[in-house]
Amino acid sequence: MRTGGGTNHRFGLSSGVLIKDNHIAAAREQGVTSIAAIISQARRAAPHTMRIEVEVTSLEELLDALDGSPEIILLDNMSVDDMRRAVETIGGRAVVEASGGVTLENVRGIAEAGVDLISVGALTHSAPALDISLELAPLL
Repeated sequence: MRTGGGTNHRFGLSSGVLIKDNHIAAAREQGVTSIAAIISQARRAAPHTMRIEVEVTSLEELLDALDGSPEIILLDNMSVDDMRRAVETIGGRAVVEASGGVTLENVRGIAEAGVDLISVGALTHSAPALDISLELAPLL
């Protein structure tokens, strides 16, 4: 990863606040209806130096999230056209990360949409394991 110029998204849950779709769903079950309010709650609970990242899957969710002023917005499984519109809408107010469905065939289009970062989960969750074993045999 590092040799190719990549970096880890984070090293552990304490490295940053990442509000994903399941967190948003859980908050809504508790009566918190807006993503901006969820971001606000997370900001109150996090140390003052920690950045807040929120995952959005539509332009509608993006508008809601922008009201909460997150430092990073993760565009998840969006079309390249929607990513382009999202980048324009964000207008530099947050770092923009693209994720979900990134392949060698579409990564150039995603980059050209203007995002700041592209995450590729397959680099970790789908990397083949190297079978290394040590077998000892008795000396005769």
